[in-house]
Amino acid sequence: MTAPAAPSATDSLLALRELTRRFAAERDWRQFHTPKNLAMALTVEAAELAEHFQWLRTGADAELDDARRTGIRHELADVLLYLVQLADQCGVDLHAAALEKMALNAAKYPADLVRGDARKYDQY
Repeated sequence: MTAPAAPSATDSLLALRELTRRFAAERDWRQFHTPKNLAMALTVEAAELAEHFQWLRTGADAELDDARRTGIRHELADVLLYLVQLADQCGVDLHAAALEKMALNAAKYPADLVRGDARKYDQY
């Protein structure tokens, strides 16, 4: 007997979407989850994530204590959850959109042309 396959990225995102839908519905919060409000909440959470790195030299692992790692983990989760909710409200398949964007980026930034170069695509 073989072990069950690990959930795919799509399955994981769909499961998160269902959890966020249920969480909001149980609290009657869907009325507040407009695309505008979710986009604003997403940026606030991203700023809270950045705050954990503020004033660190690089933010590398050696600079992080356990409390900061916990805070970073929680803020990353908040960012992801708001992103999943925003995608849901906008009818965007996040997994498909990410794959599409990776293909566009691959065309815009050919590895043999940009390897080791941090300039934007229109600067080389």
